[in-house]
Amino acid sequence: MAMSLQDLTLMNDFMFSVVMQQEQFCKPLLEYILKVKIRKIEYVKEQETIESSVPTAKSVRLDVYVEDDEGTVYDLEVQTTNKRNLGKRTRYYQSMIDIRVLEKGQDYKKLKKSFVIFICNYDPFGKSRYIYTFRNRCDEDNGVLLEDEATKIIINTKGTIGEISEDLKAVIRYLDTGVASTEYTRALDAEVESVKSDEKVRMQYMLLVEAYARERSMGAYQKVVSQIRKVIGKFSPKQMASVFDVNEKDCTAVIECIDAHPDWDNERVAEEIDWEE
Repeated sequence: MAMSLQDLTLMNDFMFSVVMQQEQFCKPLLEYILKVKIRKIEYVKEQETIESSVPTAKSVRLDVYVEDDEGTVYDLEVQTTNKRNLGKRTRYYQSMIDIRVLEKGQDYKKLKKSFVIFICNYDPFGKSRYIYTFRNRCDEDNGVLLEDEATKIIINTKGTIGEISEDLKAVIRYLDTGVASTEYTRALDAEVESVKSDEKVRMQYMLLVEAYARERSMGAYQKVVSQIRKVIGKFSPKQMASVFDVNEKDCTAVIECIDAHPDWDNERVAEEIDWEE
C-alpha cells in the first residue's frame, strides 16, 4: 500500500523530485556533492521520461534532470527499494541520457559532460563510505582516463568514512534521520512540510498513486492472461478460475478476446478486459 503524502520524507522519489525542482535546493546539493561552484542550472523537464528509439527497450523516468550554464548534465536519483543491479542501473540511465542529448546524425563530440548521481539509504558496496565516485579508467594504468566525461556517483546515507564537507555530512544525516542541523537542511525540512500542505501537490500525488496501483494491477492481470493462454482448450473457464484465483467471467472474457485477436499480446488483452474486482 502506498504511503500517504504526510508520511513522505525527502528520500521518497516523489518528494525529492518536487523539492529539487527549485534551484535554491538543487544547486547547493550538487555543489556539496561535486565540490564545485555552479553559476546556474536549468530544468529540462520535471521527472523526465526518456524513451528509447527501440520500441521494446525499457524507458527510464528521471527524478531530477538538470543542465548547468556550461552544458553539463546532472541526473539526481533517490534509491530506497530496488537494491539489485545498481551498477547496471546507472549504466542504463547514462546510456539513455546520452541518447536524449545526441540527435541522429550528430557527431559524438556533441555528447555533454554528465553526472549520474544515486542517493541510497543503504550501503551498496559495504565499505561504509559516504560517497563512491566512478570514472572509466585503464586497468593497466590507473592514471589513464577514457575521457568519456561520464561520472557516476553513489551517495550512501549510512556512510561514516571519507573526506567530505560538513555541509554534505549534514545533508546525508538529514536524509538518513530527518534531523536538520544547518541552515540548508532546515530549509529543506521546511519545504518538505510546505509541500505536504500544498493541495495541488496532494492531487498530483494521488493521481500518481492511482496510476501506480493500476500499473501493478495490469501486471498481475497480464500474468493471468499468460496463464490462461497456455491452457486454453485443456480446462474450462470454471477450472481456470479456481486455479488462477480470478472470476470465471473474466476467464471467459480472456478466452474470447484471445480467440478474436490472436495477434494481441498479453498486455493488450489485459487492457481490453473489464476485470471484476
